[in-house]
Amino acid sequence: MAAHRRSRQRPVGGTTARAAVTVVLAGTATAAGFDGAAHAAPRPAPEGADVDRLYREAEVATEKYNGTKERADSARERLRDLQDETARAQARLNRAREALGAVAAAQYRAGGLDPALRLMLSDDPDAYLDGAALAERAGSRHHAELGRVRAQLREIEKLRGAARVEVKTLTTRRAELGRHKRTITEKLSAARQALSRMSPEERAGITGGTSRAARSAGDTARDTVLSQAPNARAAQAVAYAHQKLGSPYVWGATGPDAFDCSGLVLAAYRSAGVSLPRTTYAQIDAGRRVSRSELLPGDLVFFYSGISHVGLYIGNGQMIHAPNPSAPVRVAPVDQMPFAGATRVV
Repeated sequence: MAAHRRSRQRPVGGTTARAAVTVVLAGTATAAGFDGAAHAAPRPAPEGADVDRLYREAEVATEKYNGTKERADSARERLRDLQDETARAQARLNRAREALGAVAAAQYRAGGLDPALRLMLSDDPDAYLDGAALAERAGSRHHAELGRVRAQLREIEKLRGAARVEVKTLTTRRAELGRHKRTITEKLSAARQALSRMSPEERAGITGGTSRAARSAGDTARDTVLSQAPNARAAQAVAYAHQKLGSPYVWGATGPDAFDCSGLVLAAYRSAGVSLPRTTYAQIDAGRRVSRSELLPGDLVFFYSGISHVGLYIGNGQMIHAPNPSAPVRVAPVDQMPFAGATRVV
């Protein structure tokens, strides 16, 4: 029996051993794989980075909204002008029709007889000939009035065609505004939710106001801006921006009590009698480009590759800008964001 039992034993180097080794190796590899995966797994982005991204995306949508609104306002103004011009053309048409009707009535009263027959039947041929000359002139006037009526009709149809185009454009712009507004609302809502998940200390890093050091640097720039600014308009723009420190950020706002980023610089230069375009990507072409090393108070400084943010340079490497809905208008370093270019308003 013992011999029988021994005869049924299999050598360690057989299939069972190979399977055991395979299991061990597989287990080792799996453990190593899990360990490696634990080290290689990407860490979730901090909430602060997520908030910054959402605010940037909302600001891109805001600038698109501002540009679309500007175009919609222009279309609305053109439509209003076309409607006014159409009304004036209609009044001219009515007058031309009245004049045409008067000529037609005069001809009807003349009887419509053949001119030669009327001459033979007339008791006073000289008077008739005078009347015939008058009728000929009336006929010429009749043709002229007809020409004016036709021209007025063509003008009105042209104006109405242009108005139809503007109505279509305005409808398209309104749809675009709705899309941009929904994007802005979604991004800002997501940013608020991300902020709510942050600790008070993390949230303060994003929502905190102008620091004492930054405000001091800003005050220094304000005190010396008249001598450093390239012109009086730039100095006035910087002075205006200083007055608005602490004002809330509201997307689409251009003051006087709330601003978005491009709305702040627009309002600052508006106070100096300078009209700037509404959007960041148009404002960068509103003056002469200058390098970062050439910056002077009053220059417009732009950020990000899509030119989606703008601030007003105030000297000493500082700017005043409207950051986002969680932070008021404040002083900040120019190197706080990726620099994209600068423009000097001339």
